[in-house]
Amino acid sequence: MQFIKPNKQLEIIKQNIDAIIPEDELIKKLESSYENNVPLRVKAGFDPTTSHLHLGHSLILRKLKVFQELGHQICFLIGDFTAKIGDPTGRDKTRPPLDQEVIDNNASTYKDQVFKILKDENVEILYNSKWFNGFDLSNLIQLTSLENVARLLERDDFKKRYQAGEAITVTEFLYPILQAYDSVVVKSDIEMGGTDQMFNILLGRQIQKAFEMPQQIGIFVPILEGLDGKMKMSKTLDNHIELNDPPEEMFGKVMSISDDLMSKYIKLLYFDRSDFFNEILDPLDRKKLLGHTIVSEYYDAPSADLSQELFETKFSKKDFPGDISEVQIQLKDKNLLDLLVEISENSFSRSELKRFIKDKAIEINRNKLTSLDYLPEEEEKWEIKIGKRNFYKIKFI
Repeated sequence: MQFIKPNKQLEIIKQNIDAIIPEDELIKKLESSYENNVPLRVKAGFDPTTSHLHLGHSLILRKLKVFQELGHQICFLIGDFTAKIGDPTGRDKTRPPLDQEVIDNNASTYKDQVFKILKDENVEILYNSKWFNGFDLSNLIQLTSLENVARLLERDDFKKRYQAGEAITVTEFLYPILQAYDSVVVKSDIEMGGTDQMFNILLGRQIQKAFEMPQQIGIFVPILEGLDGKMKMSKTLDNHIELNDPPEEMFGKVMSISDDLMSKYIKLLYFDRSDFFNEILDPLDRKKLLGHTIVSEYYDAPSADLSQELFETKFSKKDFPGDISEVQIQLKDKNLLDLLVEISENSFSRSELKRFIKDKAIEINRNKLTSLDYLPEEEEKWEIKIGKRNFYKIKFI
């Protein structure tokens, strides 16, 4: 393949990223690749701690697609071995260990999901169990001797836990070292990740140098906030939109975000089309377009049309969904909050429900709930809406 000129490649690569470390070395790698007509090896790793990738991951996958379209080799690494430890990045406590069968089942779904964005060409699907399952104690001693505890404690998450007296297991210290060794085996020229992965990816450069091989470049994409607008989109925090979410659910989740967050999503996911979105002045219509665009990308336009139509029927037109099954709830010795917690199947805390009532965000039989004093009678039936997207049919007994 004939590559485009390095300066043009760099211009394209730099769009919508936070940092390139170090940029001068990336320029040299692009020049060498161009002169020798050899693609760069671009790595990104994902631990299968759950069965799905989400929109936050898509920022990395989109940038991988850019490298793919520029003619470079994509190394999509599934961390089926490191998932046993779990990435401690951003964690305030140790992750619970995962069963190998769960990890294997999760990993099996990733291949299909990644090709929702990438083309099925110039892509290697790699599993780090291939090299770590054969790792013996002498290999581990050699590898861990290349890093020290003092440097590991410079990581913000480890530092906070150490200062707070929270336990940090030795296996958690191993995680960034093992991720770094992946780069040695893969022989990556570039590693992609979110800005929260900076320590791990730069450690990969250090470990590659210790193995006397060319050092990778770290390219860091922004962090996509979750649906709550507070924390990063995360499988663990359950504030995410899965790439495998059903179309209607995907569209509904987009419609649940705030207007401020919508603007961030447009900027990060569709920066090249932001002018198109911004031509639509009404925030609700702009959000519908965002939902339609996302569903179309991961499914197709007819699925997006149907999802929008169903949403408008259920929510915009104030119709109560017809596919909600009636559930019976015991009244005896329960106050309103007790009932709401049970109705929502513990989806909301008592404090959240109090806030919903204060904000008039709970409707009972299409009337807004404004008081904690309201109680149903036996045989009474409720069609209840909590928040924007949670519907229940209840009969009290």
